[in-house]
Amino acid sequence: MAIIYHLAGTANWEAAHVTGQYRAPSLDAEGFIHCCGDEAQMLAVANARFAGMEAVLVLEVETNILLSPVKYEASRSGGIYPHIYGPLNVDAVRRVRWLLPDADGRFSLPSK
Repeated sequence: MAIIYHLAGTANWEAAHVTGQYRAPSLDAEGFIHCCGDEAQMLAVANARFAGMEAVLVLEVETNILLSPVKYEASRSGGIYPHIYGPLNVDAVRRVRWLLPDADGRFSLPSK
């Protein structure tokens, strides 16, 4: 079972419970949903793209349950990121959690 991570907006995630499918804005704009392949990559994206926010919603997605295909592709920065080419079926989301910034405003994972 492979897990990938998606940083989501709460309104889009709440709407997914009505339809059973999550659609990030990038799906319509770019044809896929941006994801991260591991927690380190997810934290780097959160700190680069969501700096200054009070919290970010993290969807942990089980790729073996996804109904839409996942492709691992190079980004402009050269990193390899998973992209979901289609809507994300809600039952493929294993866990939803909040990623909260520390006192310096940086996101990090809580100690286990």
